[in-house]
Amino acid sequence: MKTATHIALITLLASVSSIPVFADNTEHLDKKELLLTWMQGHFDSEQQSIADKEFYNIHLNMAAMWPNDPGNWLYVEQAAATHLDEPYRQRVYQVTQVSDTEFASKVYGFSNDKHYAGAYKSTNPLGELTPKDLIERQGCTVFLTWSAQQQHFAGSTKDKQCLSQLRGASYATSEVVVTKDKIVSWDRGFDSNDQQVWGAVKGGYEFIKAQ
Repeated sequence: MKTATHIALITLLASVSSIPVFADNTEHLDKKELLLTWMQGHFDSEQQSIADKEFYNIHLNMAAMWPNDPGNWLYVEQAAATHLDEPYRQRVYQVTQVSDTEFASKVYGFSNDKHYAGAYKSTNPLGELTPKDLIERQGCTVFLTWSAQQQHFAGSTKDKQCLSQLRGASYATSEVVVTKDKIVSWDRGFDSNDQQVWGAVKGGYEFIKAQ
């Protein structure tokens, strides 16, 4: 039986099915480095917001941090285009390799996050902090699998393991697809009756990477 997360991921994958396959010889590259490279940069959902008014223009910024630490850390900010100086989400991701084709992106929060708004612009984001200052969001790790045929990384959190109390939720789910020039992310919160209480309804946000 397919779970709600599996069905959602199928829907999410369908939304990127029209993305062309790039003949850029990625097969010989280290896949973790490829994933980290594709995740870094400035993205926004402006095109999607113009095509569908149910989606907002959100800016997503991800920057490498702690270059002397081999943990493969990324600082992440999301903010509405109308309030770029007031991000509504600030996180740290740690990308690790699980197998030849599977990767885990652990999610962390940290104290006094508003103090670090805009840190992605720095050459050393969150340089004042160390891994000991981070608070792992237990159960919220996103597991991504590389597809050579589709030339993308795709995956999700595990069912109901990412606990959330936001807007009456009991748990949250994330489904993600990462391609060379696009990240599709569908974050949703559900109550104890498995009814969605926050997040996009139609599908994931489509973040296009700035060229």
